[in-house]
Amino acid sequence: MKFLVLFTLGVSLFGCSKQPERTYSVDELMANQTLLSDLIAKCKSNPGELRATPNCVNAEAADWKSRLERMGKALGG
Repeated sequence: MKFLVLFTLGVSLFGCSKQPERTYSVDELMANQTLLSDLIAKCKSNPGELRATPNCVNAEAADWKSRLERMGKALGG
């Protein structure tokens, strides 16, 4: 009987758990500038909690790579 109660409680708690956020690659973020700017804004609004998450790390890398590409084009390269 105890097992049934614990099993039911465990299943209930598992169903309430938060869905993991999809992790975007640097290339995906560079291709979707709207998503990139949304992620950067989200990461900057809560850096203590989000800075080390995969999406924030990838967003920073994609932003840096995009800036370098734009600078290269502006300089004629």
